[in-house]
Amino acid sequence: MTHEPTRQPTRRGILKTLAVGAASAPAVVRGRNLNDKIRIAVVGMGGRSNAHGKSLVELEKDSSANVEFAGVCDCNEGPRKSAQLAWSERAGHRIEAYDDMRRVFDDPNIDAVTFATPNHWHSLCVILACQAGKDAYVEKPGSHNIFEGRKMVEAARKYDRIVQHGTQCRSSENIIEGIRQLHDGIIGKVYFARGIAYKIRGNLGQHAPRPVPDGLDWNAWCGPAPVHEFSNFQLRRWHWIWDYGNGEIGNQGVHQMDIIRWGLKIDDHPNQISSVGTNFMQQEVHDSSAQTPGVLSTSMKWDDGRMIEFAVRDWYTNAEAGFRDKYPFVQKDFPVGVIFLGSEGTMIFPDYSSYYTFLGRDRELGPHASEPGSPISDLPHFQNWVSSLRSRNPEDLSAEILQGHMSSSLCHLANIAYRVDRTVNFDPKKETFVDDAEANQLVSRPPRAPFVVPENV
Repeated sequence: MTHEPTRQPTRRGILKTLAVGAASAPAVVRGRNLNDKIRIAVVGMGGRSNAHGKSLVELEKDSSANVEFAGVCDCNEGPRKSAQLAWSERAGHRIEAYDDMRRVFDDPNIDAVTFATPNHWHSLCVILACQAGKDAYVEKPGSHNIFEGRKMVEAARKYDRIVQHGTQCRSSENIIEGIRQLHDGIIGKVYFARGIAYKIRGNLGQHAPRPVPDGLDWNAWCGPAPVHEFSNFQLRRWHWIWDYGNGEIGNQGVHQMDIIRWGLKIDDHPNQISSVGTNFMQQEVHDSSAQTPGVLSTSMKWDDGRMIEFAVRDWYTNAEAGFRDKYPFVQKDFPVGVIFLGSEGTMIFPDYSSYYTFLGRDRELGPHASEPGSPISDLPHFQNWVSSLRSRNPEDLSAEILQGHMSSSLCHLANIAYRVDRTVNFDPKKETFVDDAEANQLVSRPPRAPFVVPENV
């Protein structure tokens, strides 16, 4: 997990290497008046950026929030221009467009930054933002690998930044109530938890190299990851490519892993992980270039005997525990959720905003709460973040970045056990595998200068 000292640049070194022209000194927002307007920029104009933009527009309408949606940033000209036009119209004022996130970090008028980039950029984005004195909100999973996740937490601590992780269930009133009921013993002593993410993905397509489109800085898009020949598959299907994404367990499953950790009060890593899986449908049926497993079955065990399971499927499937058929997910065709088993009954979380309990051998319906449409709590999660920006207390965050690192790491551990194809033993304190050089190679990734996640943040 160590890199060559010559490849451990500071933020100043990174900016000096990357910069075109002189960069202005970054604003240090820790000293600003907490009653001042908070000006926020969004980096990455992919799918989740829509939720960020909508939430910021709503927050602008709330005078007590005193927030301004101030900027959008993307290294791809087309999405950047479209986003600037659309969000300026919706916000009712001009929103600045940046072609390079370094310009966002160096703009003294920007106080905080949200990141909706692909996974391979998440940790470095947060680290650079923290070093620039900006608070941050980062989409899930907060990291591409375990090493980078830990460095992200270290940066938040070192620079005293408020960093929210995009596991929005932590801000759902119903989910909070359900977890409180679970902790209060509504289903007795919990002995097991299982999460599932069954999503029909179809044919994800093939890597067919072609020239880089005009307006796209492909080198910047790849950033900390290796630069491969450009294709629409690389650009659009990055979730299913190891260099850029973390498969379905890192895409959807991190939400359910987070609920499992929360419900079981798990604050450390497991010490034993097993994963078996296949990519049969994509590779053998569809002839797709997707690399991550479409079917994955993972078991994890902790030193004290606690155990969880997680399952991923990418094609036609039965449901479990009523997920999809009786308790629909926000995407109605997909069974997704968490099951807790206890000495007095069971509890399920079938979406982003509901819970149900079933008590005794006859499974009588107990306490439960739901919301029509099973919405994800984007706006409440942003409201919580902005409130914490005012208080300057990380403990006020619903999903402080350490929680994001711990939940994301469960997904990384599952993927690593799958990739080495055997049960692995993990040292929770050192965050490395025990006597397993092959697995430890996957704890981090080879650095690509100048986009390096440093050992010393």
